[in-house]
Amino acid sequence: MIPAAFDYVRASSLAQAIDLLRDDPDGAKLLAGGHTLLPALKLRLASPELLIDIGGIAELKGIEISESSVRIGALTTHAELFASEPLYGELPIFRQAACLIADPQVRNRGTIGGSLANADPAADWPAVMVALRAEIEIAGSDGLRRVPAQDFFVDIFSTLLEPDEILASIHIPRPKAGTRFSYRKIRHPASGFAVVGIAVGVLLQQGVVADVSIGVTGAANHAFAGQHAADFLTGKSLSRDNIDQAAKLLSETNECLSDRYASAEYRANLIRIETTRGLLALSS
Repeated sequence: MIPAAFDYVRASSLAQAIDLLRDDPDGAKLLAGGHTLLPALKLRLASPELLIDIGGIAELKGIEISESSVRIGALTTHAELFASEPLYGELPIFRQAACLIADPQVRNRGTIGGSLANADPAADWPAVMVALRAEIEIAGSDGLRRVPAQDFFVDIFSTLLEPDEILASIHIPRPKAGTRFSYRKIRHPASGFAVVGIAVGVLLQQGVVADVSIGVTGAANHAFAGQHAADFLTGKSLSRDNIDQAAKLLSETNECLSDRYASAEYRANLIRIETTRGLLALSS
């Protein structure tokens, strides 16, 4: 199909893009990788008056690793996250998750910021960001603000982004030495999206869980943190019994989605199974 007519501007800076959004927040759309927006335009599910191409804004790109944190620009592609050796050395979970996203064509064009801002309930990065305790940096007319990833996603395709704001970057605190992460998902056979995806981070000290974080995607109307399960495990050993109890607790935390492919009960069971597998892989 053919999209409805629209004006097109290729923004040269973040400030220019914000100004364009501020002038017409309801009639403008941002274009980054375009993997969600372009099909929506063709099907006329979206009919913006103005398309703002932010793909050339340098300040939204790049991976920076400092002593205390990792900064990832919103326009960093899935392929770049997979290929970055410095990032792999710090956080191997990025390569683990990136290789499970769609296909090479999507990974070469799709961006992490676009994925997070789109907030598809079955996207991979939201669970990873929650487990990494990332902060989402948002740019708007009033400057920059940061939001914890676990608070950023509020509903299906809905975030804390205001109409005149842009997701600028992701900031991840460098984990304590010895922290290990795992990302697992059950893929939908047609789309490759997560029916359920589980990101887990664990720090063991003398055989006891000193810190644990869990992010879940695909199961509910938005990604969420498994805080009750994490609280249960903290201070305990990663025994099979403790893992089973934590996984069961997580599966009962949120109301799961139900559709033609997977019922709510099935998704809850997948949460339990994949959390168990993820924790077992980090227990030794």
